[in-house]
Amino acid sequence: MNTYYAANLLIYAGVDIIAVLALNLQFGVSGIVNFSFIVFQAAGAYAAAVLSMPPHTAAEYSFQVYVGGYQLPFPIPWIGGALAGALLAIPVGLVVLRKLRSDYQAIALLVTSIIANTVINNARPFLNGAAGLALIPQPLQDQVDTYGDSYLYLYIGLTAVCVGLVWFLAARIVNSPYGRTLRAMREHELAATALGKNPVALKMTMFIVGGAIAGLSGAILVGFLTVWAPSTWLYPETIILFAALIVGGRGNNLGAILGALLVPVGFEEVTRLLIRMNIGPPNLIPALEWVAIGLFILGFLWFRPEGVRPEPRRVFEGSPDVEVVDRVRTA
Repeated sequence: MNTYYAANLLIYAGVDIIAVLALNLQFGVSGIVNFSFIVFQAAGAYAAAVLSMPPHTAAEYSFQVYVGGYQLPFPIPWIGGALAGALLAIPVGLVVLRKLRSDYQAIALLVTSIIANTVINNARPFLNGAAGLALIPQPLQDQVDTYGDSYLYLYIGLTAVCVGLVWFLAARIVNSPYGRTLRAMREHELAATALGKNPVALKMTMFIVGGAIAGLSGAILVGFLTVWAPSTWLYPETIILFAALIVGGRGNNLGAILGALLVPVGFEEVTRLLIRMNIGPPNLIPALEWVAIGLFILGFLWFRPEGVRPEPRRVFEGSPDVEVVDRVRTA
């Protein structure tokens, strides 16, 4: 295993872990079926790109057209990516989360994802349309040599720091009284409302926090790839992240990490290996990958809906015995 391959694997794993942790806060803990999640990751990627790139009038960038071009130093583009994801979540959340039931919210968010991709695809003066952006500067490329192994180690370290920060934030939210309120809303929104909680405010908060983390994951990814186009953030990419969360375990941060390693990273590497083995037509293996992901989702939803690592039950002093509660529920 060469250094670049290992670094590529670790960085992709870090990006996927950050993304699935964000989706866990929205879907696993809060019950928001955000089928437009990839849009917020894309917003972070585009924001980081235009913040770090020079104006499109520069000689080497004249083949593409885009807004911005501020050429700001690291880490401002990554911070800008997180802010872009959070800011985009505000209008989307206000439109979708206030009046619609959860099933209609899911449909509306899926439509939002398709519309956003179509708009960016066709609005070339905005972000270069379907061709996307290229020659995106990498973090700290003016200070260090980006072509050596040392830069790969540096990028892995930066990604690991972001994973640690997101993990810390997610753990604090999930294990706090606020996290218990979110789970109460997820389980029974009407009961949470009767206890004086505001479901719309709770959902909006997690929608914005999840959008910010998604934007950060996009900024990290685009800094490594140095290219970004609408074809990289089609709505099926969100389904992969949902599959990771369902397989790993909804509502459990460790389950989210496990799912991110098993599904996005695992399936990508297995697919790459099978393609090298020249099994069948060139498009057979990528097509079978989607079939396998669909079967994975159906299998876990049917046979083990709680995932590989279920959400831990929290029993507090003075609460009734868990077995008694289960018997009452099934009676």
